[in-house]
Amino acid sequence: MMRVCIFGAGAMGTSFGVMLTRAGITCDLVSRNREHVSALKGEGATILLPDEKTVCQNVNALLPEEMEGEYDLIVLATKQRENRSIAEQIKPYLKRDGALLTVQNGLPEEGLAEVFGANAVYGGVLSWGAELVKGGEVRISSDAGFHVGVGALGAGERLGEIVDLLSDAFNVTTGNLYELRFAKLATNACFSTLSVISGLPFGVLAKKYRRICMRLIRELFAVARAYGAKKLPLNGHDLFKVFPFCGGILLPVALKRYRHTYSGMLRDLESGKRCDIDFVAGAAVKAAKRKGVETPYLERAVELVHDIENGLAEIAPDTLKLLNI
Repeated sequence: MMRVCIFGAGAMGTSFGVMLTRAGITCDLVSRNREHVSALKGEGATILLPDEKTVCQNVNALLPEEMEGEYDLIVLATKQRENRSIAEQIKPYLKRDGALLTVQNGLPEEGLAEVFGANAVYGGVLSWGAELVKGGEVRISSDAGFHVGVGALGAGERLGEIVDLLSDAFNVTTGNLYELRFAKLATNACFSTLSVISGLPFGVLAKKYRRICMRLIRELFAVARAYGAKKLPLNGHDLFKVFPFCGGILLPVALKRYRHTYSGMLRDLESGKRCDIDFVAGAAVKAAKRKGVETPYLERAVELVHDIENGLAEIAPDTLKLLNI
């Protein structure tokens, strides 16, 4: 049996680990949040779904300094701001032939390959959103189900083994890594970014600000095609086909399961933290520059989020007007 670690057991990492634990898969949930780890150790993990509450008592929570031995699989679920130092920190805990599965947003795989080697790195795209309510308690902020898309950066020698493991807990699909990644970026780079700027949930953005959404989505699609993407699979749909239909008229339908979702980056800004915009929409902009693709609206959106961080703009629907370039 594979020895598994979830490193970065915040909202997403904890919910991921709970799903594995409920499926009978033993895993260590590692977090630097001492209050959260203490609550997990004492009371277990509480997962708040839209229509039910689940308590998982038998989670194995650890602080980083409590980690021991080596793992066959480390699932990386931290924020990306410290990725290089975190990668160096956890590398000694990964077996020589082990696999690193990053479930972070954006395009983190190539940077992680600089530490672990391309053949050890796999990317995971998660379908749900989550927020940490308090220590030990996570609220699922979407009703999209628990789907995981997995792709390999390198040769993918352990892909089948990873899929077999995850399939006990999730609905798992495999595919081209960049197609999976850009499918998620199509929603994150657009709706998460606009949610930060406006303070609005995804559903309102899709319904009332369709033209602005489609400007960002079209630019993201151009970048994805430059990376060879033939399709953008997400939750059983090809976003290349769904989003552009009739000028984006199906956006509210496509985003129905995420209609009440707010960007996690918005919560960061509201709590006085800097957000990960450079690793989401910013990652798409950097990828575009490498391929010579122009992305003026994405670039302006990233600039606006930084303006909000620096107190030069406010989180409000009217701030979206500043995207008219």
